[in-house]
Amino acid sequence: MDSVIDSRLVKSGSYINGAWHNSEHALDVINPATNEVIAQVANAGVTQTKQAVSAAKQAFNRWKEVPAAQRAQLLRRWFELMMEHQQDLGRLLTLEQGKPLAEACGEIAYGASFMEWFSEEAKRVYGNTIPAPSGDKRIVVLKQPVGVVAAITPWNFPNAMIARKAAAALAAGCTFVVRPAPATPLSALAMAELAQQAGIPAGVFNVVVGDDARGMGKVLSQHPDVAKFSFTGSTEVGRVLTEQCAKGIKKVSMELGGNAPFIVFDDADIDAAVRGAMVSKFRNAGQTCVCTNRILLQKGIAGKFMHKFLEVVSKLTVGNGLDKGVDIGPLINLEAHSQVTSLIDQSLQQGAKIAYGGEHCHLGGSYMNPTVLTDVTNDMAIARNEIFGPVCPIITFDDEAQALQIANDTEYGLAAYFYSRDIGRIWRVSEGLEFGMVGVNEGLISNAAAPFGGVKQSGNGREGSQYGLDDYVEIKYLCLGGIN
Repeated sequence: MDSVIDSRLVKSGSYINGAWHNSEHALDVINPATNEVIAQVANAGVTQTKQAVSAAKQAFNRWKEVPAAQRAQLLRRWFELMMEHQQDLGRLLTLEQGKPLAEACGEIAYGASFMEWFSEEAKRVYGNTIPAPSGDKRIVVLKQPVGVVAAITPWNFPNAMIARKAAAALAAGCTFVVRPAPATPLSALAMAELAQQAGIPAGVFNVVVGDDARGMGKVLSQHPDVAKFSFTGSTEVGRVLTEQCAKGIKKVSMELGGNAPFIVFDDADIDAAVRGAMVSKFRNAGQTCVCTNRILLQKGIAGKFMHKFLEVVSKLTVGNGLDKGVDIGPLINLEAHSQVTSLIDQSLQQGAKIAYGGEHCHLGGSYMNPTVLTDVTNDMAIARNEIFGPVCPIITFDDEAQALQIANDTEYGLAAYFYSRDIGRIWRVSEGLEFGMVGVNEGLISNAAAPFGGVKQSGNGREGSQYGLDDYVEIKYLCLGGIN
């Protein structure tokens, strides 16, 4: 923790109703780069989770009455503090999550951008008037905050995944309770400290850290005082949580797994496609839900693309995220490393070949060398599953129709990418891809102004953008009679 300058950002207990809470037991926070314990955080459970929901419920009655302009000012101050502490927050994130420092600082800016965006959108939760069926009536539509919002967020973006949800919830007038991933709690608690410094009232933003996933998840998804539940994580867990929320008919948004195709057509700008593939595949060691999972190459340009792609991949440096010049940090833990290795082994047994990498990283631990597989077919394990590692399967195709068939042959539908200079093809493929987000000649698509979310088994709801408040408000219809 010596590299984190401001010690106020390093917290050791959950943040509930404006106060820091301890418990008898503690969680170890492990640096995946060194496998060393860097901090211990109080291990909260069901009791503290219920306390956080109750605090949020009480705070909601006050927060919803705060004028939108004032909520906007508080969110704006939270954004400013995030950016003032960007370097410290980035170091803290790298220490607990492993991604290179430059990427971690980029995540802080990305997360803060949602604070800034929704500080502006808070003042634009517009209602509507509708022409009435008769002269003695008026129809008015209001948008009101849903109430207490509960969220569970993952370890791969421990700052941004919280910011994206919390900023929208608070802007709409909701209060918020989040259970961050127990592997990466420090970033969430640092955000709570800055929320407190920004003047966000007690109970409006709460962070409960604990490893009782089942017990805490049931509280957040089934508590009668929770009106809206938001989850980012695996499709398997998302199904369970959705079922639990259904018992209370809660408003639900799910951002789940992905299996993103990256299609390169024969008319593409190959150099641009290689650059796009690199940023889309290897960011955060491949541990993102919108990462390229399969590269689809039209046969006419496959050789040219592979030559240039492998040349750039060979220059990637694996190492501790705090070291200069590192492109790929460790995977989050040894279990993640084992899962990715197992996918490689299964695919090799099914006929895939290693074009680059594949050997164990000399650094050991959960470090993994970038690996490129060829002779891959879409029925192999490496193509059917979300990889979450720096492994890149290559699939070839003949024509546009086959590319779409292969790309859409998955239960997932989060992100997709393709490169082409043909305007007709751009429209056809964009409309034909069964994914919630499509990058056209672009490998980095996430930003606060754009709606983030998927279709099919990748979830529902959208985060960010002008649509990002929709899941946090209820529409109320007023029929005013007796006007004449």
